[in-house]
Amino acid sequence: MGTMTILPVGAASRPEDSLRNWPTKLGKLPLVALLALAACGGAADPSRLAIREESSPALAALAAPSTAGAALLLAGDLAGARASYEAALASDPDQLAALNDLAVGYFLDGHVDAARRLLDEVVASGSPRQQQAALLNLGALYAVEGHATAAQAYLETASGLDLARPEPLYALALLADSRGDWSAARTALREALRLDDGTARAGFAFPFREGRRHLDALLADQAGDTVAAAAAWRELAQGRFPALASQAQRHLAGP
Repeated sequence: MGTMTILPVGAASRPEDSLRNWPTKLGKLPLVALLALAACGGAADPSRLAIREESSPALAALAAPSTAGAALLLAGDLAGARASYEAALASDPDQLAALNDLAVGYFLDGHVDAARRLLDEVVASGSPRQQQAALLNLGALYAVEGHATAAQAYLETASGLDLARPEPLYALALLADSRGDWSAARTALREALRLDDGTARAGFAFPFREGRRHLDALLADQAGDTVAAAAAWRELAQGRFPALASQAQRHLAGP
């Protein structure tokens, strides 16, 4: 892994403003043009993403976790996954689940601007299920960039599209815990576990290892496994995300 740049929180533009206008952001761009635009953006490695003081290592969600592309992506073969998704889209440009999952691949590979372009198109043109995954992933992008208010808005909108889906609730739990709202984190996690039939987490991808370990820690706490939880919190307390490291230390210190 390379060295991350830690940026102070500044007066960012209001990314949550884009949420108000998402249905008309891109319209129906031709697929070839959209993929060409996406291919222009981003750093080549998530370890080189600029991490702000308040950044949270969120999770990303695949819209179609049972495809060949998903298997490659989750195994770490990002180039193979990209080729698989692009082939699927070439044969059927209306497969917006594949477009969402291609965007997740770009995110994992550090191409944030490319991922955002593709996710905007899924939100503008996809089915409610596809829109939910894309909104969750846009929330994850904003969480990593340190825009917690925007991330919260996207994740809550994603959850509201289908209250029976647990994926946005897992993401909301991670974000709430990173912000020090333990009560909200526990509430969201309990509801996610109640709704989850055991398959939701199989579709999660983690741009940063800290995101996976954060979810591990929360799940262990929820299950009463204090040994596993403490091990995860100790690791996170030494991690690269300042806000999460601070919260991990508070967890280790106890109530």
